[in-house]
Amino acid sequence: MTEQLRLMAVHAHPDDESSKGAATMAKYVSEGVDVMVVTCTGGERGSILNPRLQGDAYIEENIHEVRRKEMEEAREILGVRQEWLGFVDSGLPEGDPLPPLPEGCFALEDEETAAGRLVAKIRSFRPQVVTTYDENGGYPHPDHIMTHKITMIAFDGASDKERFPEDEFGPVWQPQKLYYNQGFNKPRTVALHEALLARGLESPYGDWLKRWDEMKHTERTLTTHIPCADFFEVRDRALIAHATQIDPEGGWFRVPMDVQKEVWPTEEYELVKAGVDTSLPESDLFAGIRDNA
Repeated sequence: MTEQLRLMAVHAHPDDESSKGAATMAKYVSEGVDVMVVTCTGGERGSILNPRLQGDAYIEENIHEVRRKEMEEAREILGVRQEWLGFVDSGLPEGDPLPPLPEGCFALEDEETAAGRLVAKIRSFRPQVVTTYDENGGYPHPDHIMTHKITMIAFDGASDKERFPEDEFGPVWQPQKLYYNQGFNKPRTVALHEALLARGLESPYGDWLKRWDEMKHTERTLTTHIPCADFFEVRDRALIAHATQIDPEGGWFRVPMDVQKEVWPTEEYELVKAGVDTSLPESDLFAGIRDNA
Protein backbone atom coordinates (compact mmCIF):
# COMPACT_ATOMS: atom_id res chain seq x y z
CA MET A 1 0.00 0.00 0.00
CA THR A 2 2.67 2.51 1.02
CA GLU A 3 4.44 2.05 -2.31
CA GLN A 4 1.46 3.86 -3.82
CA LEU A 5 1.47 6.73 -1.33
CA ARG A 6 3.23 9.93 -2.39
CA LEU A 7 3.81 13.15 -0.48
CA MET A 8 5.01 16.43 -2.02
CA ALA A 9 6.34 19.25 0.18
CA VAL A 10 6.64 22.62 -1.58
CA HIS A 11 9.19 25.01 -0.06
CA ALA A 12 10.68 28.38 -0.92
CA HIS A 13 14.41 27.90 -0.23
CA PRO A 14 16.92 25.15 0.50
CA ASP A 15 16.82 24.65 4.32
CA ASP A 16 13.05 25.29 4.59
CA GLU A 17 12.39 21.58 4.10
CA SER A 18 14.59 20.78 7.09
CA SER A 19 13.06 23.34 9.43
CA LYS A 20 9.41 22.70 8.52
CA GLY A 21 8.04 19.18 8.57
CA ALA A 22 11.35 17.34 8.24
CA ALA A 23 10.63 14.78 10.96
CA THR A 24 7.25 14.08 9.35
CA MET A 25 8.90 13.43 5.99
CA ALA A 26 11.56 11.18 7.53
CA LYS A 27 8.83 9.20 9.32
CA TYR A 28 6.92 8.62 6.10
CA VAL A 29 10.07 7.68 4.21
CA SER A 30 10.73 5.04 6.90
CA GLU A 31 7.28 3.62 6.19
CA GLY A 32 7.91 3.35 2.45
CA VAL A 33 6.07 6.48 1.34
CA ASP A 34 7.56 8.23 -1.69
CA VAL A 35 8.36 11.80 -0.61
CA MET A 36 9.41 14.67 -2.85
CA VAL A 37 10.57 18.15 -1.84
CA VAL A 38 10.07 20.86 -4.45
CA THR A 39 12.31 23.88 -3.81
CA CYS A 40 11.15 27.04 -5.58
CA THR A 41 14.41 29.05 -5.47
CA GLY A 42 18.11 28.48 -5.07
CA GLY A 43 18.39 30.61 -1.95
CA GLU A 44 20.93 32.83 -3.69
CA ARG A 45 20.14 35.92 -1.63
CA GLY A 46 20.05 34.21 1.76
CA SER A 47 22.35 35.68 4.39
CA ILE A 48 25.14 33.52 5.81
CA LEU A 49 23.74 32.99 9.29
CA ASN A 50 26.37 30.64 10.69
CA PRO A 51 28.98 32.92 12.33
CA ARG A 52 31.71 30.35 11.67
CA LEU A 53 31.26 30.77 7.92
CA GLN A 54 30.69 34.50 7.70
CA GLY A 55 33.38 36.31 5.74
CA ASP A 56 34.35 33.20 3.77
CA ALA A 57 35.14 34.57 0.30
CA TYR A 58 34.51 31.29 -1.53
CA ILE A 59 31.06 30.87 0.02
CA GLU A 60 30.11 34.47 -0.66
CA GLU A 61 31.14 34.19 -4.31
CA ASN A 62 29.61 30.74 -4.85
CA ILE A 63 26.57 30.82 -2.58
CA HIS A 64 24.27 29.28 -5.19
CA GLU A 65 26.53 26.26 -5.68
CA VAL A 66 27.17 25.93 -1.94
CA ARG A 67 23.48 25.92 -1.11
CA ARG A 68 22.77 23.31 -3.79
CA LYS A 69 25.37 21.04 -2.21
CA GLU A 70 23.86 21.63 1.24
CA MET A 71 20.44 20.73 -0.15
CA GLU A 72 21.77 17.49 -1.61
CA GLU A 73 23.27 16.50 1.74
CA ALA A 74 20.01 17.28 3.58
CA ARG A 75 18.05 15.36 0.94
CA GLU A 76 20.18 12.27 1.52
CA ILE A 77 19.76 12.52 5.29
CA LEU A 78 15.98 12.78 5.02
CA GLY A 79 15.77 10.08 2.34
CA VAL A 80 13.54 12.16 0.07
CA ARG A 81 13.58 13.10 -3.58
CA GLN A 82 14.16 16.77 -4.36
CA GLU A 83 13.64 18.95 -7.41
CA TRP A 84 14.14 22.65 -8.15
CA LEU A 85 11.61 24.96 -9.78
CA GLY A 86 14.49 27.19 -10.87
CA PHE A 87 13.36 30.61 -9.65
CA VAL A 88 15.69 33.25 -8.22
CA ASP A 89 15.61 34.07 -4.50
CA SER A 90 13.93 37.44 -3.80
CA GLY A 91 15.83 38.15 -0.60
CA LEU A 92 14.20 39.49 2.54
CA PRO A 93 13.71 43.26 2.14
CA GLU A 94 14.54 45.34 5.19
CA GLY A 95 14.08 49.00 6.00
CA ASP A 96 11.34 51.58 6.33
CA PRO A 97 10.10 52.01 3.73
CA LEU A 98 10.97 48.60 2.33
CA PRO A 99 13.14 48.68 -0.80
CA PRO A 100 11.75 47.31 -4.07
CA LEU A 101 12.30 43.64 -4.81
CA PRO A 102 15.11 42.85 -7.26
CA GLU A 103 14.18 42.50 -10.90
CA GLY A 104 13.70 38.92 -12.06
CA CYS A 105 13.15 37.47 -8.59
CA PHE A 106 10.62 34.77 -7.71
CA ALA A 107 8.18 37.06 -5.92
CA LEU A 108 7.80 39.23 -9.05
CA GLU A 109 7.09 36.32 -11.40
CA ASP A 110 3.65 36.02 -13.00
CA GLU A 111 1.75 33.75 -10.62
CA GLU A 112 0.02 31.68 -13.27
CA THR A 113 3.22 31.13 -15.24
CA ALA A 114 5.18 30.24 -12.11
CA ALA A 115 2.45 27.86 -11.00
CA GLY A 116 2.73 26.07 -14.33
CA ARG A 117 6.18 24.77 -13.37
CA LEU A 118 4.73 23.30 -10.19
CA VAL A 119 1.77 21.84 -12.10
CA ALA A 120 4.24 19.92 -14.25
CA LYS A 121 5.97 18.54 -11.13
CA ILE A 122 2.64 17.52 -9.57
CA ARG A 123 1.45 15.80 -12.73
CA SER A 124 4.74 13.93 -13.07
CA PHE A 125 5.05 12.82 -9.42
CA ARG A 126 1.28 12.37 -8.80
CA PRO A 127 1.17 13.01 -5.05
CA GLN A 128 -1.98 12.34 -3.06
CA VAL A 129 -0.89 14.88 -0.43
CA VAL A 130 0.74 18.30 -0.87
CA THR A 131 2.07 20.51 1.93
CA THR A 132 3.08 24.18 1.77
CA TYR A 133 2.79 27.49 3.68
CA ASP A 134 -0.30 29.46 4.68
CA GLU A 135 -1.24 32.81 3.16
CA ASN A 136 1.20 34.57 5.50
CA GLY A 137 4.06 32.37 4.33
CA GLY A 138 4.65 31.10 7.85
CA TYR A 139 6.50 34.40 8.17
CA PRO A 140 6.22 37.27 5.68
CA HIS A 141 9.15 36.51 3.38
CA PRO A 142 8.07 37.37 -0.18
CA ASP A 143 9.23 33.98 -1.46
CA HIS A 144 7.21 32.13 1.16
CA ILE A 145 4.10 34.10 0.26
CA MET A 146 4.71 33.45 -3.44
CA THR A 147 5.20 29.74 -2.70
CA HIS A 148 1.77 29.73 -1.06
CA LYS A 149 0.20 31.47 -4.05
CA ILE A 150 1.57 29.17 -6.73
CA THR A 151 0.84 26.03 -4.70
CA MET A 152 -2.80 27.04 -4.33
CA ILE A 153 -3.04 27.59 -8.08
CA ALA A 154 -1.19 24.38 -8.92
CA PHE A 155 -3.14 22.17 -6.51
CA ASP A 156 -6.36 22.83 -8.44
CA GLY A 157 -4.72 23.53 -11.79
CA ALA A 158 -3.03 20.13 -11.94
CA SER A 159 -6.40 18.60 -12.86
CA ASP A 160 -7.42 21.38 -15.28
CA LYS A 161 -6.28 20.48 -18.79
CA GLU A 162 -7.77 23.63 -20.30
CA ARG A 163 -5.89 25.94 -17.95
CA PHE A 164 -2.69 23.87 -18.14
CA PRO A 165 -2.76 21.83 -21.39
CA GLU A 166 -1.59 18.24 -21.20
CA ASP A 167 0.72 18.54 -24.20
CA GLU A 168 2.77 21.12 -22.28
CA PHE A 169 2.36 20.15 -18.62
CA GLY A 170 1.68 16.40 -18.76
CA PRO A 171 -1.38 14.23 -18.05
CA VAL A 172 -3.78 15.69 -15.49
CA TRP A 173 -3.67 14.64 -11.84
CA GLN A 174 -5.63 15.82 -8.80
CA PRO A 175 -3.98 15.59 -5.36
CA GLN A 176 -6.49 14.67 -2.68
CA LYS A 177 -5.32 16.72 0.32
CA LEU A 178 -3.57 20.05 0.83
CA TYR A 179 -1.99 21.09 4.14
CA TYR A 180 -0.27 24.15 5.54
CA ASN A 181 2.83 23.58 7.68
CA GLN A 182 2.10 24.91 11.18
CA GLY A 183 5.07 23.59 13.13
CA PHE A 184 5.83 27.03 14.60
CA ASN A 185 2.59 27.27 16.54
CA LYS A 186 1.91 28.98 19.83
CA PRO A 187 0.65 25.94 21.83
CA ARG A 188 3.89 24.07 21.09
CA THR A 189 6.03 27.06 21.96
CA VAL A 190 4.19 27.72 25.22
CA ALA A 191 4.43 24.04 26.21
CA LEU A 192 8.18 23.90 25.62
CA HIS A 193 8.75 27.27 27.29
CA GLU A 194 6.87 26.24 30.44
CA ALA A 195 8.51 22.80 30.52
CA LEU A 196 11.98 24.34 30.40
CA LEU A 197 11.22 26.80 33.17
CA ALA A 198 9.68 24.03 35.31
CA ARG A 199 12.94 22.09 34.98
CA GLY A 200 14.98 25.11 36.01
CA LEU A 201 16.36 25.52 32.49
CA GLU A 202 16.67 28.66 30.40
CA SER A 203 14.03 29.06 27.69
CA PRO A 204 14.81 30.64 24.30
CA TYR A 205 11.12 31.42 23.80
CA GLY A 206 10.39 34.21 26.31
CA ASP A 207 11.00 37.13 23.96
CA TRP A 208 9.42 35.23 21.08
CA LEU A 209 6.17 34.76 23.02
CA LYS A 210 6.19 38.40 24.10
CA ARG A 211 6.48 39.53 20.48
CA TRP A 212 3.78 37.03 19.50
CA ASP A 213 1.34 38.58 21.96
CA GLU A 214 2.26 42.12 20.95
CA MET A 215 1.72 41.35 17.25
CA LYS A 216 -1.67 39.73 17.96
CA HIS A 217 -1.27 36.87 15.52
CA THR A 218 -4.40 35.05 14.42
CA GLU A 219 -4.35 31.56 15.91
CA ARG A 220 -4.35 28.82 13.29
CA THR A 221 -6.42 25.65 13.40
CA LEU A 222 -4.12 22.71 14.07
CA THR A 223 -6.05 19.85 12.50
CA THR A 224 -3.30 17.28 12.19
CA HIS A 225 -0.64 16.17 14.68
CA ILE A 226 1.94 13.75 13.27
CA PRO A 227 3.77 11.65 15.91
CA CYS A 228 7.38 11.80 14.75
CA ALA A 229 9.62 12.23 17.82
CA ASP A 230 11.72 9.24 16.74
CA PHE A 231 12.86 11.34 13.78
CA PHE A 232 13.77 14.59 15.57
CA GLU A 233 17.46 13.66 15.41
CA VAL A 234 17.18 13.12 11.65
CA ARG A 235 15.51 16.52 11.35
CA ASP A 236 18.38 18.15 13.25
CA ARG A 237 21.04 16.45 11.14
CA ALA A 238 19.31 17.69 7.98
CA LEU A 239 19.16 21.20 9.42
CA ILE A 240 22.85 21.18 10.29
CA ALA A 241 23.61 20.11 6.71
CA HIS A 242 22.54 23.61 5.68
CA ALA A 243 25.72 24.95 7.23
CA THR A 244 25.54 28.46 5.78
CA GLN A 245 22.06 28.97 7.23
CA ILE A 246 22.14 27.12 10.55
CA ASP A 247 24.37 27.79 13.54
CA PRO A 248 24.79 24.43 15.30
CA GLU A 249 25.12 26.35 18.57
CA GLY A 250 22.10 28.52 17.83
CA GLY A 251 18.48 28.70 18.89
CA TRP A 252 17.30 25.71 16.87
CA PHE A 253 19.07 23.37 19.26
CA ARG A 254 18.65 24.96 22.69
CA VAL A 255 15.81 22.69 23.85
CA PRO A 256 17.18 19.34 25.09
CA MET A 257 16.05 16.47 22.91
CA ASP A 258 14.52 14.54 25.80
CA VAL A 259 12.36 17.56 26.66
CA GLN A 260 11.20 17.93 23.07
CA LYS A 261 10.23 14.28 22.81
CA GLU A 262 8.42 14.22 26.14
CA VAL A 263 6.59 17.55 25.92
CA TRP A 264 5.75 17.89 22.22
CA PRO A 265 6.44 14.73 20.17
CA THR A 266 4.50 15.82 17.07
CA GLU A 267 4.61 18.16 14.07
CA GLU A 268 1.46 20.09 13.21
CA TYR A 269 -0.45 20.84 10.03
CA GLU A 270 -3.61 22.64 8.99
CA LEU A 271 -5.84 20.74 6.56
CA VAL A 272 -6.97 23.19 3.89
CA LYS A 273 -8.48 21.09 1.11
CA ALA A 274 -9.64 17.49 1.11
CA GLY A 275 -11.22 15.42 -1.62
CA VAL A 276 -11.66 12.46 0.75
CA ASP A 277 -13.57 11.93 3.97
CA THR A 278 -11.52 12.32 7.13
CA SER A 279 -12.20 12.93 10.82
CA LEU A 280 -10.47 15.75 12.70
CA PRO A 281 -8.15 15.87 14.47
CA GLU A 282 -5.90 13.60 12.42
CA SER A 283 -2.64 11.83 13.18
CA ASP A 284 -1.86 10.92 9.56
CA LEU A 285 -1.56 13.11 6.45
CA PHE A 286 -2.93 10.16 4.48
CA ALA A 287 -6.04 9.73 6.63
CA GLY A 288 -8.91 8.92 4.28
CA ILE A 289 -6.50 7.99 1.50
CA ARG A 290 -4.78 4.80 2.69
CA ASP A 291 -7.85 2.58 2.34
CA ASN A 292 -8.23 3.62 -1.29
CA ALA A 293 -4.54 3.71 -2.26
